[in-house]
Amino acid sequence: MNKDIAKVLYHESTILSRLDEMAHILTTEYKDKDLTVIAILNGSFIFMADLLRRVPLPLKMDTCSASSYKGTTSTGKVAIRPQMADITGRHVLLLDDIYDSGLTIKSVKDSLAGSNALSIKSCVLLSKAVARGTADADYVAFNIPDEFVVGYGLDYNERFRNLPYIGVLNQEAIENYA
Repeated sequence: MNKDIAKVLYHESTILSRLDEMAHILTTEYKDKDLTVIAILNGSFIFMADLLRRVPLPLKMDTCSASSYKGTTSTGKVAIRPQMADITGRHVLLLDDIYDSGLTIKSVKDSLAGSNALSIKSCVLLSKAVARGTADADYVAFNIPDEFVVGYGLDYNERFRNLPYIGVLNQEAIENYA
């Protein structure tokens, strides 16, 4: 798989160090609050596991599935398959792997409208440098250039999620796994 990577943006040690910092911020922000963290699958499951093991709070965890990509391009439509717990009277933190167009997080937030949550914020591993019409994520681990990335949960056609780092997929791999 390493031959399919044009360059590594963030090594595992860098990612984990940044997650330590983010966990401290989140622990401070949500101390003494009823927190439910909802991870948007499939891309955020590694991010969720590594981040939340560092947050020493009695939080609740849940997941929902949302997808908008076909190959390397967003379809512009988000398919959400939520089966989330009751979040009435709780603070909600949405976790996602990458903030690109902002459409996924906006769609999930919209689906939670009327849930009587006390607050809904978003936390992303990566924020891509692209123009978007929606507000930015509340918490961002890394800002990245507008390149197609894989690894650490992010995929290309369901491949490369298991890489321990975040890298840019080379053009030959994109063609081979299309």
